[in-house]
Amino acid sequence: MEHIVEILNSIGDFFAVVFKFAPKFDQAIVYTLELSVFSILLGTVIGLVVTSLKLTKLKWLQKIADVYISIVRGTPLLLQLYFIFYGLPLIGLNFDALTSAIIGLAFHNGAYISEIFRGAIVSIHYGQDEAARALGMTKIQAFFHVILPQAVKQSVPVLGNQFIIAIKDSSLASVITITEITLTARQFSAATYNPFPILFVAGVYYYIMITLLTKLLQWVERRLSVNER
Repeated sequence: MEHIVEILNSIGDFFAVVFKFAPKFDQAIVYTLELSVFSILLGTVIGLVVTSLKLTKLKWLQKIADVYISIVRGTPLLLQLYFIFYGLPLIGLNFDALTSAIIGLAFHNGAYISEIFRGAIVSIHYGQDEAARALGMTKIQAFFHVILPQAVKQSVPVLGNQFIIAIKDSSLASVITITEITLTARQFSAATYNPFPILFVAGVYYYIMITLLTKLLQWVERRLSVNER
C-alpha cells in the first residue's frame, strides 16, 4: 500500500511540475514557430532556384547546384549552423542569432527540397511539355503553367515529411543561443534539477505542432486530389 502511495505521489509531483512550467514556454513556442515557418518558406524558394539550376542546360550552373547539394548532404546541420553564426562574422557578414538560424535551416532544407522538386519534375511525362508547346506556349510558359503545378502536386507528401523534419531540426538552433523550446527546456531543467517533467512538456509541444502540420498537409492533399477529378 505504501508503495502505491509513493507512486501516486511521484505522479502527482510530476504533473505538478508539468502544469507549473507548461505556460512558461509561450515565448519559446513563438521562436520555434518563427524558425520553422521562415526556414521552410525560404528553404522552398532556395529549393526551386536550385532545381532550376539543375535543369538548365548550362553545365556551370548545374555544377554550382551539385556542389551546394553535396555540401549540405556531406556536413551535419549542427556544423552548418555554427559556421553561419560564428564563421561568417569573420569575413564581415554579421547576423543575429534568429536570422542565422533561419538562414542555416533554410540553407539545409533547400538542398533536400530541390531534390524533391527535381524528382517530381523529371517524373512528368514529356508529352505534357510537347502538348503545351503545341498550343503555342513558350518553354518557360509550359514549365510554369503545366509542368510545375503538376510537380508541386506530386511533391506534397514528400515535402510534408521534409517540413516535419524542419520543425524537429529547429531544436538544433538552441546551440546558437536561440531560446526555442529545447533551450528553454534545458534552462528550466537546470534551474529545477528536475528535467523529466520539463522535457515531457517540450515533447508535447513538438508533438502538437507536428500533428497540426500533418493535418494541414493531409487537407492540402485532399484538396489537390479533388481538383484533379
